[in-house]
Amino acid sequence: MAEIKGRPLAGKVLVKPIEAEQKTAGGIIIPDSAKEKPLQGKVIAIGKPKKDEEMEVSVGDSVLYGKYAGTEISIDGEDYLLLSQTDILIIL
Repeated sequence: MAEIKGRPLAGKVLVKPIEAEQKTAGGIIIPDSAKEKPLQGKVIAIGKPKKDEEMEVSVGDSVLYGKYAGTEISIDGEDYLLLSQTDILIIL
C-alpha cells in the first residue's frame, strides 16, 4: 500500500476495509454477489479534531463501523472508506 498524500478534514477518518472471508467454515466458496460489505477496517489517516471534540481513534487502529456509514472512495486504485469519527462503533 502506497503512502497517502494529504489528510482528511476535521473529524473525518480514512479507513481501509478488511476483505470479507472467501469461504465459510464448512469450505463453501462465497461468490462476490453474495458477499456483504465489510464492517471492519484499519485506520489509515485521521483529520484534526473538531473544535468541541477530541479524536479518539489513531492511525493503525482496527475499527468496526455501521453498515451504511461513510463514503466509498478510490485512491491510486485502492478502495477506502471516508467516514466521520461518530460513524465508528468500536475500536478493537
